Amino acid sequence: MRLALLAAALAAFAFTAVAETQAVTQSTAAQAADDDPFLWLEEIHGARALAWVEKENARSLALLKADPRYEAFHAAALKILNAEDRIPAPELIGSVVYNFWQDGAHVRGVWRRASPASYAQAEPAWETVLDLDALSGAENANWVWKGANCPPPDYRRCLVQLSDGGEDAVSVREFDLGSKAFVAGGFSLARGKQTADWLDDDTLIVARDWGAGTTTASGYPFVVKTLRRGENLGQAKEVFRGTAEDVSVDPGVLHDGDGHRLALIVRATDFFHAEYYRLTDRGVERLALPQKTDVHGLAAGQLIFSVLEDWSFGGRAFKAGSLVAASPDALAGSAPAPPPALLFEPGPRQSVEQTAVSAHHVVAAIYDNVRGGLSVFTPEAGGWGRSQAPTAANASVGIAAVSLAGDDIYYSVESFLEPTRLWRARAGGEAATVVKALPARFDASGDVVDQHEAVSSDGAKIPYFVVHPKDMALDGGAPTLLYAYGGFQVSELPTYSAVVGKLWLERGGTYVLANIRGGGEFGPAWHEAGLKTRRQRVFDDFAAVAKDLIARKITSPRRLGAQGGSNGGLLMGVELVQHPELWRAVDIEVPLLDMLRFEKIGAGASWVGEYGSVANREERDFLASISPYRNLRAGALYPEPFFVTSTKDDRVTPVHARKMAARMQALGLPFLYFENTNGGHAASANLMERAERAALEYAYLARKLMD
Repeated sequence: MRLALLAAALAAFAFTAVAETQAVTQSTAAQAADDDPFLWLEEIHGARALAWVEKENARSLALLKADPRYEAFHAAALKILNAEDRIPAPELIGSVVYNFWQDGAHVRGVWRRASPASYAQAEPAWETVLDLDALSGAENANWVWKGANCPPPDYRRCLVQLSDGGEDAVSVREFDLGSKAFVAGGFSLARGKQTADWLDDDTLIVARDWGAGTTTASGYPFVVKTLRRGENLGQAKEVFRGTAEDVSVDPGVLHDGDGHRLALIVRATDFFHAEYYRLTDRGVERLALPQKTDVHGLAAGQLIFSVLEDWSFGGRAFKAGSLVAASPDALAGSAPAPPPALLFEPGPRQSVEQTAVSAHHVVAAIYDNVRGGLSVFTPEAGGWGRSQAPTAANASVGIAAVSLAGDDIYYSVESFLEPTRLWRARAGGEAATVVKALPARFDASGDVVDQHEAVSSDGAKIPYFVVHPKDMALDGGAPTLLYAYGGFQVSELPTYSAVVGKLWLERGGTYVLANIRGGGEFGPAWHEAGLKTRRQRVFDDFAAVAKDLIARKITSPRRLGAQGGSNGGLLMGVELVQHPELWRAVDIEVPLLDMLRFEKIGAGASWVGEYGSVANREERDFLASISPYRNLRAGALYPEPFFVTSTKDDRVTPVHARKMAARMQALGLPFLYFENTNGGHAASANLMERAERAALEYAYLARKLMD
């Protein structure tokens, strides 16, 4: 439970001459931070800014939609995304399977449910619980589903979260599962970046904007209050207060299958460091957890968490990346208790990617050299036992759903070329079975997957996957798309992408996934190697993979493209500017690009723990040296990039892409630009918008790399 609002932030959704000039331009770029001719584009809904967006959208869309492949790409993507035989992603609320579903008839989507037995059938008997299209029509709104919190033991009332057009900010409303209706006079929290959970049937614990002086520089709340049924916000009782200098303060309530409950408050002092408190009848008590921790849940009265730094407690030492169980009383120092227990300690090429808690077990997706397995941990006398659930070799494994009402587990197994299979198992019980199987969406019979390593600038070995035709000639001629993310300890795994397969692989393209530093593929150290002023390693890793592909004669700069979004969009901007000779195409999605003003844009101040701050001279100089927006040069031979962003993105915002494109325009440099008016940080709010975005991006890539 690493900061509900912030974990989403990093979200799901792709030389030499320039390097020599960077030292010269650092001071100039730093001085230019407050002398920016494109500040007017930071007015997200300003008339002048929107007129510029409309003009650039029209120019780029006319070009890309005129490509003879666009309509075929769009039709193929829409068919895939709207297919009725997709696997409906399960969510367990009590013992019932819930699913949120979008298709051509349900553009905004329906929240629906079925029994586990019915869900296992080819055509489940779904019961609609909430229709977002009908709700949006009735309320003249553009609601986007952001989930529901329906706690044990009754699983009766929910806090439903709805977003306007896909923003991170949400409205929260109380919903009754029995009557399938919002509760008249029930809890209702107006739009905002907020976190709310149930303390009991009649009390919420809430962090939100309570008025002037209650939000951080990142735009997140730092004051937590309890709100009783029938009270207005002004009557809520304050229970915890952080500071305006924090990133955020987020409450949450954990339960286990034995009826234990833990009300937790997480005070994030930066994106990766936090203090942990529990709320009791005696007040707030701090827990002696390390500041770099991921909390996963409660099992058998024990707090289950991953330590993201080396930690010692109760006479035991735990290595960074380990999965641990500990008594909340012991962590609070309020009662003698056994020392924490180790569930799993990773090796140098291992990581715990995902952890969930059922009624009596802890389930963890554990990866070894970017290949997944599923472990089930069970409390026993003297420790925790471990067993393995069946998966597949060289595949990704993801936990889809568990419930505190029982020990059923739904989990997915997939790879680049093998469609997703959804398994159901009972932890510690019956054998696992496949309950859903995605049909093949593209012809993969002629493709294979290899894993290679590139050597980065400091000698580090960087693994990457290559998905390519079996008969690919090693002559440098393969149209190749290289994707990476490289930040926030987010791992990139070998998953099945029907759209990539149909629009790229099936047409003879080669796809490469790079596991560069900054991610979490090999635990906390892999992430920390690229933090702040060490971030040039991340950029060098990506360039090293590109150079290795060229050295192996898989591709060449004429046929090589790069793709990445959000933090990966920053990566794309840097690669465009630092290594223009390596790429023919650069697809830059919802990016950060102005690294001297990122703290003042959207939720940027919350990412100082990842990128550093201009308030620190050394970090400012480094940010000036790598900021794509600040280091563009007139006359440089950059490839023509494609910027994709969204007006409704209230996390990164469209400001970065706008300003970078406008500066390229002023310098006479070519670019393409698309800003969707909806969609939030995903740049698409529904399946129709996702299909359009995919068709545009692959039309761009095909034009550049296949023609």
